[in-house]
Amino acid sequence: MSQPFQSIEIFREQFNHGLYHLLDSQSLGTFILCLANASQDKNLFAQLKSKLCEQYLYFTEQYKADLQHGNQLDLVEEDLLVFLKLHIIGFDNIRLTQQRVESHWQCQFNHIRSFRPRRISSFHDDTEITAPYDRYTFNFNKQFMQKECFWQGEFSGKQLDLFYNKYPFANLHGICVPEKNLCLPQMLTEEMHHYIYQVCQQLEMTLPGVGFGYNSYGAYASVNHLHFQMFIDSQGLPVTSLKWQHNGGNDVYPLKVIRCNDSQQAWNHINELHQQKQPYNLLYYKADVYIMVRKVQGSVDVPIWSSGFTWYELSGAMLMFNQDDYLHIHEDDIYKFLSENML
Repeated sequence: MSQPFQSIEIFREQFNHGLYHLLDSQSLGTFILCLANASQDKNLFAQLKSKLCEQYLYFTEQYKADLQHGNQLDLVEEDLLVFLKLHIIGFDNIRLTQQRVESHWQCQFNHIRSFRPRRISSFHDDTEITAPYDRYTFNFNKQFMQKECFWQGEFSGKQLDLFYNKYPFANLHGICVPEKNLCLPQMLTEEMHHYIYQVCQQLEMTLPGVGFGYNSYGAYASVNHLHFQMFIDSQGLPVTSLKWQHNGGNDVYPLKVIRCNDSQQAWNHINELHQQKQPYNLLYYKADVYIMVRKVQGSVDVPIWSSGFTWYELSGAMLMFNQDDYLHIHEDDIYKFLSENML
């Protein structure tokens, strides 16, 4: 077993330690990444706050001087936009991520993620669920991305890269990219499905509650380079509750969910969706695969507080950018939003 995965304690220690050292790069992109990750954990934020504040002031003075002298800022446009939004509110007014439960649904107010541009959330193409990999667009092989890699190595027979999520919304949230250099598009193959299922089972032995989310093309996958979103949640997302019919309970989930506790059975359903060119989201959790069949993105209006319903929202966890909505959303509203994505 590779060292970071020996236990949750070791994983968290090395995860946080890596963030601390990322700040040494004096890069705006890694500053935003570290700030967003630290805002998920009040203890981590307290540890990194002075270093984060120091870098914030440094970047503020540097960019101010450059602009006053008419110098061009050689920065990623998205990073600069996020920094300008942060500067408008001021470092001391950053709100840490807040979580609450509304009936059986999870709700989260994520301040830093609200600064992130929407990227391709308005995409609407109901004729295809795949597109060729394009090395000229964003992908995980970009040179600047390599410093954001938390761990890489051989795992369960394949090369695996685990990146920090730049705008996390789950506990110990990472981006898992198998066989990165093969430049695979975000179209799940049978081999990679069985592989990530196996990885989930293997990691569950030392990281209880580990899970992987997947967005298909047309279901809010914003990067067309095969990847899965890794997280650790010992309680399980709402879709895993035993109250739902797909888990043997009595209540009807507001979305079509197919639960499989066998990798091949799950693939048979996924492959059928591929043949039908039907977008979907997946949750790999413990021994189960939750297949969430949904309308194509762009065909359903999303609430103003959301950038789109991904595997996380369809699993019953609402990610919100407006604190008033976060505080006042009702369980009936959540049920309605989810059911609107049902075919």
